[in-house]
Amino acid sequence: MTTQILTAAQAASPSRLISIIAVALIGIGIAFVAGNLQAETLHQAAHDVRHATGFPCH
Repeated sequence: MTTQILTAAQAASPSRLISIIAVALIGIGIAFVAGNLQAETLHQAAHDVRHATGFPCH
């Protein structure tokens, strides 16, 4: 019986690598958008989401 040791590069499948890249890009996009919007715009967006989901905000 032989034992096979996989390196990190060998263990990472292409679909897992694509998922990691996609999540990283989404995170960078959210940080970029949130960093460049005015605080009032973010507040109104959060307020609208609260109303849409039925969460009490007042």
